[in-house]
Amino acid sequence: MANTPVTPNHLTTLRLATGLGSAAAFSTGLPDWQIIGAAVLVLSLFLDRADGELARLSGKMSRGGHLYDLIADGSSNAAVFMGIGFGLSQAGNPSWVVFLGVFAGIAVAIAELLVMQLDSSGVRSSAELGGRWGIDPDDGMFVVPIVMFFGWAKPLLVLAAIGGSIAVIVFVILWLRRRTSVANG
Repeated sequence: MANTPVTPNHLTTLRLATGLGSAAAFSTGLPDWQIIGAAVLVLSLFLDRADGELARLSGKMSRGGHLYDLIADGSSNAAVFMGIGFGLSQAGNPSWVVFLGVFAGIAVAIAELLVMQLDSSGVRSSAELGGRWGIDPDDGMFVVPIVMFFGWAKPLLVLAAIGGSIAVIVFVILWLRRRTSVANG
C-alpha cells in the first residue's frame, strides 16, 4: 500500500469507523451482535497497527496524522467500553454496568490524552510509555474481542475500569517526572 494513493489517515479513518461500529454492535446487548462487535473490533485493532506501519513505510509520517491516530484510538477504545456497558444493561443486567462502562471508557480516553501530553513533551517510544519487547501499551485491547466472544463482559469492565485508572495514574506520574526533569534542565 506504500505506493498507492491510500494514506495512513485513510486507514486511521477506517479504524475509527470500525471501532465505533464495534461499540454500536456491543451496545445492542444481543448475543449475535456481541460476536459481530468482537470481529469488527479485531479488524479495527489491526487497522490501528496498519496506519502507523504505512506511515513509516511510505514516509508519510506527520505530526497531525499522529495526533489523529491517537484521537481515533482513544475515541474508539472509549466507545467500545461504553458500548459494552450499555449492551450489558440492554441484556437485563443491573444499571451500574452502564456506569462501569462509562467509567472505563473515560479512563481510557484520559489515558490517551495523557499519552498525547507525554508525546508533546518528547516521550516518543512505547518503551518510554510502559511497553516492553515492542509491545504497545494499548495492545491489551486485543483481549477485548476474545473476552467478549466468551461472554465475560462484566469482569472485563471491572478490569478495564481498574486498569484504565492505573494507566491514568502511571501516565500522570510519567508526565510529572518529564515536567520535573525538563524544569531541572
